[in-house]
Formats: sequence, C-alpha cells, structure tokens
Amino acid sequence: MFAGSCIGVILLVISLEFLRRVQREYDAYLRRVDRRATGPVQSSPPSSETENEKSKTASPVTRAILGDATQRPHINPIILVQRQLIRALIHMFQFGVAYFVMLLAMYYNGYIIICIFIGAFLGSFIFTWDQLLEEFKRNRQPPDVTGCCG
Repeated sequence: MFAGSCIGVILLVISLEFLRRVQREYDAYLRRVDRRATGPVQSSPPSSETENEKSKTASPVTRAILGDATQRPHINPIILVQRQLIRALIHMFQFGVAYFVMLLAMYYNGYIIICIFIGAFLGSFIFTWDQLLEEFKRNRQPPDVTGCCG
C-alpha cells in the first residue's frame, strides 16, 4: 500500500509538469494561429497627399507605435473569452495539483518528500525538452534555472 502511495505521488508531480507543458503548448498554438490570421499586411503605397495629412495629425513616433487603424485585425471578443477560459481552466488544474503536492509535503514523511523530488525530476526531464530545443535553435545559453537575473 505504501509503495502505491509513493508511485502515486511521483505520478502526481509528473502530471503537474505535464500541465505546465500543456499551458506552454496552448500558448504557442495561440501565437501560431494569431500569426497566421494576421499575416503580413499588403497595402498599396500611400499617396503624397495622404502622407502629408498623416504627418500633420500624428507624430512619426505615434504612427510607428500605433500604425494605421486599417492594418489592425479585428479580434472577436468571444474568441478571446474562450481562449482565456481554456487558459484559466488549465491554470486551475495546475493550481489544484500543486496544492495537493504541497499538502503531501506537509505530511512530513521523508519517503513522500523524496518521491515528490523524484517526480519533479522525472517530470522536468520528460516535459521540458521544448525549452531546451528552443534555446539551441536560437544559439543562446539555456535560461537560468531560477528564472531570475538572466
């Protein structure tokens, strides 16, 4: 029975790392979809009259930051709500699993705590390859483990 508990704890922590990976993959998927939807904007070169009118109404910095209103794609608010709902659900599951892992650690059983560490190691080994491969593609050094000061 105790061995089953230890295996269950390891699998629970691995599932936490899996949920973190799902969050990253979903965010990357949304970025790819948005990039495909917007695509490069093809427009005809503006006439000199239009250019003169723009230069009178907005500074070059404002135009560079805001761009033309016609170039911005319209984003459906319902789609944004659906996306955020899915992201919030994934976060809720992550939070719940992390809370249970914390409660297991508060059990102060050395074997359970060691199993949490083993699960974190295995989960990170299995589900964080995407970050490592991304860094190799960019030819940069891997990010700092703590996420600080890098």
